Amino acid sequence: MSADAPVMSECLTRGGRPAFVVNVEVFLERDGRWLLIRRGRRQAHAPGMLAGVGGKVEPDGAGLDVLEETARREVAEEIGVDITGTALSYVESGFFVTDDGDPVVNVVFRATMPPHAQPVAASAEEVEGFLWLTAAEAQGDPDCPPWISRSLRRAAAQPGTPA
Repeated sequence: MSADAPVMSECLTRGGRPAFVVNVEVFLERDGRWLLIRRGRRQAHAPGMLAGVGGKVEPDGAGLDVLEETARREVAEEIGVDITGTALSYVESGFFVTDDGDPVVNVVFRATMPPHAQPVAASAEEVEGFLWLTAAEAQGDPDCPPWISRSLRRAAAQPGTPA
């Protein structure tokens, strides 16, 4: 993932403007620890690496609060946790190019994991496993990319997510 990588010329809209994938990532906190997923080994981008829960904005999901709705949908789809009614707090946004060449605008949120919710990997292809780590522990994990560590540190530095 490189912020310096050029946007490929084939990534243009019909009108000739740059086209981007919009991705939403959520870091879920419980008792000072953060849920990180281990991406499936067959994923095209960052296989086997640690990440927040997330995915792409879908064309049929466009509308009001599309980023927040995408965050809630992806958490439900990937780990089986309903965060409807859970406050999402904006952490940061950034741009990168995936390992397979797609330009991506990534938007990061944080939220508190519902008290009795237990994550379950809906698809082992996408989510190989889970870790509950502090931001410092994540930073020291060799499978935690620097961009995930940075986002997680920024999420952890924010005041607690309101209920």
